[in-house]
Amino acid sequence: MAKKVLMLVGDFTEDYETMVPFQTLQVLGYQVDAVCPEKKAGDIIRTAVHDFEGDQTYSEKRGHNFAINADFDAVDTSDYAGLFITGGRSPEYLRLYPRVIEIVQEFFAANKPVAAICHGPQLLTTANVLKGKKATAYPAVGPDINLAGGEYIAVDVDKAVVDGNLVTSPAWPGDTAILIEFAKLLGAKIEI
Repeated sequence: MAKKVLMLVGDFTEDYETMVPFQTLQVLGYQVDAVCPEKKAGDIIRTAVHDFEGDQTYSEKRGHNFAINADFDAVDTSDYAGLFITGGRSPEYLRLYPRVIEIVQEFFAANKPVAAICHGPQLLTTANVLKGKKATAYPAVGPDINLAGGEYIAVDVDKAVVDGNLVTSPAWPGDTAILIEFAKLLGAKIEI
């Protein structure tokens, strides 16, 4: 049986920060269960494409429909090797679901690998799991990391920051970096 990774997603999650990790982790041999509160396997969420076009912040366009492939209400974190938290707009409201916060806390309590990209660290700040941890995020989330007792690390958008079981990246250009580091934390063996 393949090792499993849990992916927390929601409507208007960032497209590349969802599709790329979802597919890449499957290529590495992981079963990726994408879940969303109030959704069941077969339901869809809508994604958003964020781009950096020279404005003060990212622009946003409608992305793809993304199919949820597992039931949120059935999540048992002991079944999973790691957690991937996507970015985009979904973390700002997913953190309002108590079970989402419990899931994040359970992964940290078990010291399992956790990856969070872009706005994904908003779930970490709400879960109160960043005390003493170094993390990066989309720069607008940096103050939240510091207020939660973590240390925001500003890095280039295509980089990742690792601190213990946690790996974070600022945005989708960091997909490669966050996935390499998350795969290492999961113990994946990559041979080329």
